Amino acid sequence: MKLESFIHSLTTTSMSRRLLVTAALPYANGPIHIGHLVEYLQTDIWVRFQKLRGNRCLYICADDTHGTAIMIRARSEGRSEIELIEETSEAHQRDFAGFGIEFDHYGSTNSEENRTLCHQIWQSLRDADLVVERSVEQLYDPEAETFLADRFVRGTCPKCGLPDQAGDNCNCGHTYSPTELIDPVSTLTGATPVIREAEHLFVQLEKLHGFLNEWVADSGALQPETANYLKGHFLAEELRDWDISRPAPYFGFEIPDAPGNYWYVWFDAPIGYIASTQQWCNANGEQLADWWKSDDCEVHHFIGKDITYFHTLFWPGMLKTAGFSLPTKVHIHGFLNVNGKKMSKRDGTFIKAETFLKHIDPSALRYFYATKLSSRVEDLDLGVDEFVEKVNSDLVGKVVNLASRVGKFANRTGLSTSYPDDGGLFAAAAAKGDEIATAYEDGEYAKAMRLIMELADAANPFVEHAKPWEMNKDADRQDELRDVCTVALNLFRQLAVYLAPVLPELADKCGDLLGEPITSWEQSQTPLVNRGVNKFQRMMDRVKLEDLEAMMEESKEEAAKEADAAPTNAFNDSDQPLKDEPLADEITIDDFMKVDLRVARVLSAEQVPEANKLLKLTLGLGGDETRQVFAGIKAAYDPEKLVGRLVVMVANLKPRKMRFGLSEGMVTAAGPGGEEVFVLGIDEGAQPGQRVH
Repeated sequence: MKLESFIHSLTTTSMSRRLLVTAALPYANGPIHIGHLVEYLQTDIWVRFQKLRGNRCLYICADDTHGTAIMIRARSEGRSEIELIEETSEAHQRDFAGFGIEFDHYGSTNSEENRTLCHQIWQSLRDADLVVERSVEQLYDPEAETFLADRFVRGTCPKCGLPDQAGDNCNCGHTYSPTELIDPVSTLTGATPVIREAEHLFVQLEKLHGFLNEWVADSGALQPETANYLKGHFLAEELRDWDISRPAPYFGFEIPDAPGNYWYVWFDAPIGYIASTQQWCNANGEQLADWWKSDDCEVHHFIGKDITYFHTLFWPGMLKTAGFSLPTKVHIHGFLNVNGKKMSKRDGTFIKAETFLKHIDPSALRYFYATKLSSRVEDLDLGVDEFVEKVNSDLVGKVVNLASRVGKFANRTGLSTSYPDDGGLFAAAAAKGDEIATAYEDGEYAKAMRLIMELADAANPFVEHAKPWEMNKDADRQDELRDVCTVALNLFRQLAVYLAPVLPELADKCGDLLGEPITSWEQSQTPLVNRGVNKFQRMMDRVKLEDLEAMMEESKEEAAKEADAAPTNAFNDSDQPLKDEPLADEITIDDFMKVDLRVARVLSAEQVPEANKLLKLTLGLGGDETRQVFAGIKAAYDPEKLVGRLVVMVANLKPRKMRFGLSEGMVTAAGPGGEEVFVLGIDEGAQPGQRVH
């Protein structure tokens, strides 16, 4: 029986499953934002559903704490890495709790359990003759005084010529070494890296090619589009050796048989899944083998599409070699856009979790994401107007409306001694339970929400037609009123059960109202009768557009304060500006005078269709002298709005040949990059060609 058929059969039986579920470990270098929450809410919903179905399910997570970025940030803030990651962990867990995300255990990759497991898995790789050592050339940041991990380098792709690409892969789909990048730049400081030689340890992934090919093709653990992508892009050719070590200085675990070298963060981070499970086992008297080395336990990973490579090739290879369970399913999701565009600090759509919680009920975001999520690897869009309309219409206007229109009467009447005739509404909704459950199981949350709202649409006319507010005025119709309240509240409770994985707070309020907590999916199949009803409490408020606008305005202000608090670097691609960035080494006035900064006027600005981030500018330097410059400001500026502006350019920069043409200088700008770029201007009165002193 195939995996999908087997799991589906389990959803319709009383057999209890054991599931170990993880979400990707958030990096301890910045706050949680609404983009991150797509994954953690998606996972939380699935876990809550499994528990509601009676399955034993653990939700395990931890902070990813090692690497160069943590070391650099701690150094710049004048404190230890331990202090930084502990403070971040508290903030992360506070934000998650604010959105109702409940982990069974939340740990840290900087734990002794993780160190021990790293040693164990490393020895397994050694024993399997998968580790090889060789001297490599690596990019080194002379200002930060550290070797650069792939994610801290950007440059032009050596395969297709696309500029501003990551250190190890391009948007064109090719992978490469950071040293192969054309014109590389350190994202830590903006410095030009230099090449230095160091001894590195590699895992020979090609030796696992046969296993990985079979696992990707036949295990059923991956979405079809993911399996096809891996087979076409990576498994169709020889797999590259995986560089698993980093030389000092580095914040992480030192490799026991290679002093002075540390495991690369992507080695110990996924092992953190197992280490956090070990911590939970230690606290609960359980055995790790029952969760990570048992055929009776399913392992489910929820991740974003950007880390597919690590979780579907490196990670299964490590697990297989060390004798741990392979993933039963890797659930991969897309990214979040807001109003059809990438999240932006400038637009106020880069919204921190804590900022959202100040303005909007987190249940609204939980529900809206659920209406957008499917089992496919697709980006989802949070349209502000759609968000307001969907939450208010579905949750307030349909679901809560069922309870609010009879709640104040039911406190007096109680529920009928037997369930009244409702025209088959409750029975029809009960019959939909398996279909809704299958949608949840398959990750088709959007389908589940549609099915549930169809039931709400069918239930509301019953109350509207019965008019309980009129019955309440007639002393002779109190029995009828009790029957109407009984039907309405049971239909509401049925919806609350089906929505409980998405809206646990609403489920709790329903339980409080009717005096019986919602703890099982089966509660949707049998109505409550012959009991009292507690005083009705307001269950949900409408979302107001002005609250969202205030939230986005606050997000803009937060971004501005961060920018004012510390100098930012135009090459910084982290989630937040670098704080207290260390100044570069002192230079003399003679050094500074080597840089020829000139006033220039933008004579024309054009899109570069084949480039993701570039605009083609023609700059006038006075008289007939012009320069052609390709500037990485496409996401931040409309070309026509730049024409006529005075800018400051580096006029004596060596021309750079690009596949789009020759770039003859550089326009100065500030900001972290992407949509957060601010071209430096100059007051009118200055003349093109004048030198900036």
